[in-house]
Amino acid sequence: MSALEERGALTPRPSLYEYALRLHRAEPKGRLPKGGYPLPDPPQQQDSGLKWTEAQAAVSKVLAPLLTDPDTVRAADEVHLRLHELGARDRHIRVAVAKLPLDDEARARALGRRLARTGISTPTVSVGLGLLARLGEPEDVPYLKVLGLLRGFTGPAVRALTALDCPTAALVWLADCVEGRELRHMVDALAARNDEAARAWLLLVPLEPRAVGSSTARRIAEAVRLDDVLREDPVDTRTVAQAGRLLSRMTGLRDFRAEILAYPHAVTAYDDLIARASQLPPTLDHFATLLCLALDLHSGPSFLLNWRPGQREALLDTLESVLTTPAWAAVPADEPTDPAERRRAHWIRRTARQPFTARAASARLRVEVAVRDPAEPDTVETRLLIDGRPLVPEAFGRGPANSPEYLLDSGRLRATAEPREVQLAEAYCTEGCCGALYVTICRDGDHVVWRDWRRPTTPPSRQPPPELPEYRFNAADYDTEIARAENDHSWAWPARNTGRLIAAGLRDRPDLMTRWDAGPGWVGTDFTDPDVTVLSFMYWPGLAAGQRDKDGPWLQFIWSLPEDGTPPEDRATAALHLLATSDPKTYAEIRGGSREFAEALGFPWPEGESR
Repeated sequence: MSALEERGALTPRPSLYEYALRLHRAEPKGRLPKGGYPLPDPPQQQDSGLKWTEAQAAVSKVLAPLLTDPDTVRAADEVHLRLHELGARDRHIRVAVAKLPLDDEARARALGRRLARTGISTPTVSVGLGLLARLGEPEDVPYLKVLGLLRGFTGPAVRALTALDCPTAALVWLADCVEGRELRHMVDALAARNDEAARAWLLLVPLEPRAVGSSTARRIAEAVRLDDVLREDPVDTRTVAQAGRLLSRMTGLRDFRAEILAYPHAVTAYDDLIARASQLPPTLDHFATLLCLALDLHSGPSFLLNWRPGQREALLDTLESVLTTPAWAAVPADEPTDPAERRRAHWIRRTARQPFTARAASARLRVEVAVRDPAEPDTVETRLLIDGRPLVPEAFGRGPANSPEYLLDSGRLRATAEPREVQLAEAYCTEGCCGALYVTICRDGDHVVWRDWRRPTTPPSRQPPPELPEYRFNAADYDTEIARAENDHSWAWPARNTGRLIAAGLRDRPDLMTRWDAGPGWVGTDFTDPDVTVLSFMYWPGLAAGQRDKDGPWLQFIWSLPEDGTPPEDRATAALHLLATSDPKTYAEIRGGSREFAEALGFPWPEGESR
């Protein structure tokens, strides 16, 4: 027996339920921990090394005969021992338990209760929670609530509580300790309930970007009856601010499409919210929320709502009058010390006038780059407006328009005598899944023509979008607008400008990469930290000599350049010089390929990567 096993035998571990209950009872005034309590150090457990389906099958094989064992105590001990020997992970266990046949529900329920209440390991308790999610009863609610205080168990506990239709108060009690992905489970559970306690919590829930996307925001708005709430008198400022965040989140495109167009009360909610905008205190968060709404009313999906004549324009006028008052105008003038807040203030300075700047009414085509609030990472898109209407959300609606680097920096929107097909937008889940929007651009005498549209067919359950006509533009006006958009970088921040200049240098001198057997990938900014410029490339042995083995080993590298205050022009020049003189594989990090490929090419596979 090892020292660890001997110590475990002499000092029995408390169950995870007892551990969580003891921690909670020690809290002053029953306070709940944000993010939950950490799990105690787990017993040593070997990794099964099994693939996903193999691991699920192995778990099912272990559990199936124990579900009908009349001796619940013995069965629970067997579950603990066998899962420990198997090395099964919680994610395998949860899926396997959800699919198990339950021939004797009473015995399976008894086993689930035993495991949930006395289990000392996460795999054991995961089995118990999975069984109670299918067979739980009201008497299980107190135990599920306590287990939900442990990190990693909040989501399963919420699903189990929801499945047995527990009182809303049980879910709200847990709500204060959830965050991240677990918060999404809680929001979904409470948004499905039609009672005041659920609505009161949803009206105040923090809208973390990772947890509350466009579709979840719409479900919250519908659950709390947002349009009715905004018509009450009075409405406190916290509710007004939350309403603005919900509408703003509904305009985002991280959930495949902007849900604002599917929210039936959008026009009413916009009207009532903006009428109360002046009630909000002038803060950075409130400024960012109102500016996001203005951007979407100006050129985003919200433009397409069923507005009365002049109604949308009047709302933009109201927002402009609020945001340009001295108190509000002073908000982004300060230089916050927190990097995230500073990034947000700089975005407001760059963007504050964009939704309120009138363009010539005669311009048939308008190209605008839209950048959303950096506190809610989203795509940077090239909005294309024809006769004032945003083309992509109306004609496609499955994802944002492509980035300015793709459409503008590359010159793809320029018109030549030779017809050229251009991808204007791609579904958020990728073209291979849900398609893309293509158009053929060509010059025809004094006109530029957009024709021969390609886009995915519409599912029978959805109303087909309008047929796309052939668009003809005055060639001189078209060329002027495209040239203006290509040279307008007022939307960009330093790290993004650095990436643009590096990409331009690589287009002019592709040999900077190929000399190192490297094929350039994409250049941009890190999605989670936009102040970091990122260059990706593929290492293909033999590429420089034109002898790349298409079936041979390869690796993907990422070179990250954090912002350091140096002007983008100088940063890009230095980066290009380094690429010209030093192999980037010596200072970039491996992010793709496989362990086998890395070993074959003489590179260490990064720790933490599973492949």
